[in-house]
Amino acid sequence: MFPLQRGRRLRTSEAIRTIVRETTLSPSDFMFPMFITEGENYKLEIPSMPGIFRRSIDLTVEEVKEVFALGIRAVNIYVKVDESLKDNTGKEAWNQNGLMQQAIKAIKNACPEMIVMPDVALDPYSIYGHDGIIENLPAGRQGGDVANDATNDALVKMAVSHAQAGADFVAPSDMMDGRVLRLRQGLDAAGFSNVGIMSYSAKYASAFYGPFRDALDSAPKDNKSNTEPVEVPKDKKTYQMDYANRIEAIKEALMDVEEGADMVMVKPGIAYLDIVREVKNAVNVPVTVFHVSGEYAMIKAASERGWLDHDKIMMEQLMCIKRAGASLISTYFAKEAAVLLNI
Repeated sequence: MFPLQRGRRLRTSEAIRTIVRETTLSPSDFMFPMFITEGENYKLEIPSMPGIFRRSIDLTVEEVKEVFALGIRAVNIYVKVDESLKDNTGKEAWNQNGLMQQAIKAIKNACPEMIVMPDVALDPYSIYGHDGIIENLPAGRQGGDVANDATNDALVKMAVSHAQAGADFVAPSDMMDGRVLRLRQGLDAAGFSNVGIMSYSAKYASAFYGPFRDALDSAPKDNKSNTEPVEVPKDKKTYQMDYANRIEAIKEALMDVEEGADMVMVKPGIAYLDIVREVKNAVNVPVTVFHVSGEYAMIKAASERGWLDHDKIMMEQLMCIKRAGASLISTYFAKEAAVLLNI
């Protein structure tokens, strides 16, 4: 008790604060999300995500080499699919010569030690912008909804094609029921028992995803060009989680582990640190946290206006995510943070 115990003794200098620090960050704690597009020697900055680009495969490979040299050991990759390749089946998602499959091969050929975790969901390939196949609802109900089991069948084909291309993990972000088990069974049957699954287990229906959807043009939309237009849900709340719920996140994570997930994810990050800790306490696998596009954009916007110190708030948020229980942080700040940590 005071005055025998004085907490400030352990805060009197940076050297003391360093040796008693409970949580530390290193570049290997980060996964870098990357957006890939068609073309050659092409990159385009995403307006709502300053400093983040859609890159052609050749420039993506160069960026991968750069972040690997900084100590980052994992990339989470997404593709911007041409509109002409989109439909309601998502069949382009398992095209062996598709953009994603080419990107995986190119990255692994150029940087074999980089862990590649491609996104598994149909929204980049869907004319409706949803994470799955739209089916008509029974008579008397309006519009269409996402077909869970048919979508799972498509996701298995997608995941196997990623494994064939050289992916180390597949990262299902779709939030369909039972998809982890189906993916595990499908990968094993195809001879890819060593390819892991990083499941987006507690992915909330969040407004923080706006800039990401700008990057991939993956926001839900009606198909107005179809001869028989289908009105679809305007959001993803029938499969992504209600942000009012906590216990549900634990249940979803435990179910995914039981179905074969090697890692589970909580998404978004900073606004959901209570969920991160709950999930970390509940599961016996590593927990990934996605520090999402909206969280990135807010720091960028506030710092541009001089309202926040960019580097200090970036590092504070990343440290807080790690402190809450993250084993791996998927963050658009990965490269910037790694540069600071390497100084």
